[in-house]
Amino acid sequence: MAKKEKRFVIKEQQDLGFGAMYVLADTRTGVNYLATVGVAVSGITPLLDADGNVVIDPAAQCLDE
Repeated sequence: MAKKEKRFVIKEQQDLGFGAMYVLADTRTGVNYLATVGVAVSGITPLLDADGNVVIDPAAQCLDE
């Protein structure tokens, strides 16, 4: 059976008591996301730089090859 490539990789993780925050990278597009996981609420949003632009990591795209 062929190995299935991961679409997202965790670049950073920070535990926050009853929850955690993750910076994820999409290995196909390089787009970075901020994901939060908690007891009552979880969410995900594109990570933005100081100018409001989506953070894209070209190196993350190489992980899909």
